[in-house]
Amino acid sequence: MPVTIWHNPRCSKSRQTLKLLEEQGVDPYIRLYLKDAPSADEIRAALKQLGQPVRALLRSKERALRERFPDPDAASDEQLIDAMAEEPILIERPLVLTEKGAALGRPPEQVLSVL
Repeated sequence: MPVTIWHNPRCSKSRQTLKLLEEQGVDPYIRLYLKDAPSADEIRAALKQLGQPVRALLRSKERALRERFPDPDAASDEQLIDAMAEEPILIERPLVLTEKGAALGRPPEQVLSVL
């Protein structure tokens, strides 16, 4: 499995994480997840690699979340996964996936643990 980054070039943390990967000699597959949205199954697999609950991958302050779920705390994990697949802006970024696991680049140095 090559190193993959779910990347948003408009996000400073995502750009910093990509730069850090490149400085480590990693040439990651860059998935522009806003244009190439991951499926619900891919999100589930990423969460399994991440070892975190669904809400760890959710951008809880996004307006799209509040529009979809007036009370996001009442939404089930499956509803949130489906929402992220349909509206990838809800996915926290950047996410780095490797054979060793997955890590969110917040802060960017966190991804070093999975290289």
